[in-house]
Amino acid sequence: MTEKVLGVILGGGQGSRLAPLTHTRSKPAVPIAGKYRLVDIPISNCLNSGIHRMFVLTQFNSASLNRHIKNTYNFSHFSAAFVDILAAEQTVNNAGWFQGTADAVRQCMHHIVSHEFDYILILSGDQLYQMDFQKMIAEHIEKQAAVSIATIPVNAKDAPDFGILKADDDNMITSFIEKPKTGLEDWVSDTGAEMQAEGRNYLASMGIYVFNREYLISILDNNPEEKDFGKEILPRAIGSTKVLSYQYEGYWTDIGNISSFFEANLGLTDDLPKFNTFDHTHTIFTRPRMLPPSKITNTLLAKTVIAEGCIINAEKIEHAVLGIRSRIGVGTVITNAYIMGSDRYQNLEEIQNETNAGRPLIGVGDNCIINNAIVDKNCRIGDGVEINGGTHLEDGDYPLYAVKDGIVVVKKGAVLASGTKI
Repeated sequence: MTEKVLGVILGGGQGSRLAPLTHTRSKPAVPIAGKYRLVDIPISNCLNSGIHRMFVLTQFNSASLNRHIKNTYNFSHFSAAFVDILAAEQTVNNAGWFQGTADAVRQCMHHIVSHEFDYILILSGDQLYQMDFQKMIAEHIEKQAAVSIATIPVNAKDAPDFGILKADDDNMITSFIEKPKTGLEDWVSDTGAEMQAEGRNYLASMGIYVFNREYLISILDNNPEEKDFGKEILPRAIGSTKVLSYQYEGYWTDIGNISSFFEANLGLTDDLPKFNTFDHTHTIFTRPRMLPPSKITNTLLAKTVIAEGCIINAEKIEHAVLGIRSRIGVGTVITNAYIMGSDRYQNLEEIQNETNAGRPLIGVGDNCIINNAIVDKNCRIGDGVEINGGTHLEDGDYPLYAVKDGIVVVKKGAVLASGTKI
């Protein structure tokens, strides 16, 4: 069955809500969980579901994403498997950028249809979840739907942030509204006793779709002015053909802004995290790195996830995620933080030269205090630096860091001189 499926992962637009993490990289290339990239999540879900042919559609800051995919997803010469980038390109028929999710697929369709498939699975590149797509595709085929939408029950507080739909007793969608601000009482669904007990009475679109090949081609060709799946294509389909709601009740979160990104990463430090990176049936694939095991000296650790290749001499690290090659100095205290790490080690000669010049080394220096913060890759945090995020800070964008919802985000490659206080 899955050999008849082609995956398409949408790289998203400019990703302004995830800025400054997206200043120099696309959303799917943002590091997550210390060692992965966001794009690894949908790709891994596909691979674990037996779907081995995928395109990733992107147009903004795609260099690091291209490099990651090239260095990660290499298959046997005797396999038909591939993960290829399709970037926005000027053609004779179209000289513009992607104008929306549906427009992105439409513009790339001449590449997509050169492959054999009966069903196309369309995914977002900025979501965190573990899902077996085989079950969704099997139900799509069994119910003879033209389109299937993966849905998840949400509560009244979250419903206005999603496309909300209603379905009949056979799970066929009868109506759909994009991000309703009023009249929610008209959109209550029977989501099952367990979900209703949690107050999750509304069916929200997860941005995961299965289309029959010919139906997708026809609806995009016949409605060239419609640019977006959620706002235009799907409402049109619901009114004209069989559109299935496939209800999913596992963990799923949309990494749409800094708060959700921060919460998703720190959630990995829970004793039983909702997103389980230790589940061997849902392996997360990423770039293989030949890094040494992390080395930790005289550090109190609590609820902390540490990637490989780290050198840690901190006093205390609690409720934190440390990315690859993180270096943390003596006496430093880190709480409620995601330190992304670095792309390289400094050799002894470079360390000596930087020290003689009074320049902070890559990593976090001695006797620092970091709380409620994200430190992007390759930052240099000097000695005695204090970063104390929280609601007392106003949102703002500054040369070396930004503040979003009280979370301090130190920008990629920033240098914070010793004694800096934020």
